[in-house]
Amino acid sequence: MATKEKMVDLKAKPAKISDEHLKSLQKIINENNAVQFQVGGLEAQKHELLHQRAQIQQQIIDMQETLGKEYGTFDVDIKDGTINYADDGESRD
Repeated sequence: MATKEKMVDLKAKPAKISDEHLKSLQKIINENNAVQFQVGGLEAQKHELLHQRAQIQQQIIDMQETLGKEYGTFDVDIKDGTINYADDGESRD
């Protein structure tokens, strides 16, 4: 049976990467951090916009209730305010 000989690397291993590699790595990491920061800002902006949208949707529901009580329907042409009553005279809401 043959014995395996271990090869010993006598060359010292570097303690640090080269300055060129360090600068390149730092640049890449900084770019990544900047993008992540921007994504976080966009997510915060998205959250605020979704909250505003929910408030606007509630205003629409409130207006529909007001129109329904006042006119019997909330089916209105938003271009000119024409009320679209059902053909049978019943409310459509």
